[in-house]
Amino acid sequence: MTPPSTPPAPPTRGYSWYALGLLALINLLNYVDRNVIYALFEPIKRDLALTDSQLGWLGSAYIFVFSVAALPFGVISDLRSRRAVIAGGVTLWSAFTFLSGLVNSFGQLFTCRALVGVGEAAYGPAASSLVADYFPARGRAVAMGILSSGIALGGVLGLLLGGYLEGIYGWRVAFMTVGVPGFIMALLVSRLIDPTRMPARLTVRSFLRDFEIGVMPLLRNLWPLLAGIAAGGVAAYWLDHYYGADSQVDLAVFSGAVGLGLALTIFRWVRRTPTDGGDDTPFGSGISGAFDDIVRALRIVLHTPTLVYLFAAGAMISFGLNGIVGWGPTFVTRELGLNAGEAATLLGKWGLISGTAGTLFGGVLADWLRRRYETARVIVVALGLLLGGPLALWLLTIRDPVLFQTVFVVTFFCLSWYNGPMTATIFDVVPARISATVAGAYLLFIHLAGDAIALPLVGTLSDRFGLDRAVLLLPAVVIVGGVTVLGAMRTVGRDMHRQGVERQ
Repeated sequence: MTPPSTPPAPPTRGYSWYALGLLALINLLNYVDRNVIYALFEPIKRDLALTDSQLGWLGSAYIFVFSVAALPFGVISDLRSRRAVIAGGVTLWSAFTFLSGLVNSFGQLFTCRALVGVGEAAYGPAASSLVADYFPARGRAVAMGILSSGIALGGVLGLLLGGYLEGIYGWRVAFMTVGVPGFIMALLVSRLIDPTRMPARLTVRSFLRDFEIGVMPLLRNLWPLLAGIAAGGVAAYWLDHYYGADSQVDLAVFSGAVGLGLALTIFRWVRRTPTDGGDDTPFGSGISGAFDDIVRALRIVLHTPTLVYLFAAGAMISFGLNGIVGWGPTFVTRELGLNAGEAATLLGKWGLISGTAGTLFGGVLADWLRRRYETARVIVVALGLLLGGPLALWLLTIRDPVLFQTVFVVTFFCLSWYNGPMTATIFDVVPARISATVAGAYLLFIHLAGDAIALPLVGTLSDRFGLDRAVLLLPAVVIVGGVTVLGAMRTVGRDMHRQGVERQ
């Protein structure tokens, strides 16, 4: 769908808040489905006979695919219908969250979690870009904070629901239950009005037409990736039987085959991308600007000092915080002597309150301070991390449940400040035309360089040194991320003025 020459009338303030509420609710479900597995690590390990290292890989299965898919979905969101990207993504991740409850092996669960990552990768860049257009300047950090509240709220709710449902019905029913609401949300978001693009009803037929999707074009342009998946799957199946379920050889071979297929696919696209403004692109004229947008986005990142600081710090934050969220329930179960339900209740109940309050507080504080200081959003991000990081380090040395709960509340409150101001700052310093592409690049980088490494690394260190020692690495990296963010204080004003962002 070609963008209209005359943009539609701006949405009313009331409709903007409705859209924000819907997208925030979907983000909550996003993180529920993403994090529910962490509350189920112990029963999954027992039933499927897994190691801690394999548990870590189950976390990274989602993260690796999510990270790689975020950038292409960001490009598609800039070029095509953001509603279609979100609706399709929500449907996909909900379906494979539900199917995760039907698996019988590590490989099957690994595959389901990877495909959950594909669906959720479609959501982040498109939703952030939509919210940025609903709230162009005034209140943007607050709006991003509300959108990001799903990170803390959904993340801990996923732990809470996972532990509660597992205790009553088992881990399989827990997966299936949290997957169902997403189908309803996909229907609602498909009817959302895009604030900058011509309104049109979104149907299955229009979805396929909007992306110019056809079976033969897909097969013709994705055959190296599909061949890699097929060959890797066959090889992994054989190696699993030959070496046994505890071996990581099957997973390594499968990952390598898929990675090679993806690399060959992208290489073919690049070779076929015209440099003279022609239209011979892999998926037709609609995607003719995709590679140009990726290159432009990467150039903007590298030539915008604020983004360099935020990308580097974001990777460290992702490494530390998502690593703590991922291994937190297992750590509490083992070190405080609680069962899975009690651990999820301890973290979920108070995390729900402190995380949501911290996210909203960070957005409000950043917007309030920005009336006087253009570096306010960066200051709030750094302050939250530098307060919460040392508290998290102390938290992981506590073995008294009462004291642990108290310190956890304060720690999680401070560590949640960064969500809204961080995202708002990124959109402050990039052109609106490629904002979703840059957001996708950000997600790709921070997760590949962050929690994709943290989860299996902590699992491997746990197998060798114990989980109580392995987790101490996580808050230490968060502290380094807080220090790194401070570098953006010198550059954010200049980068905002270059994009014409005024203090409001």
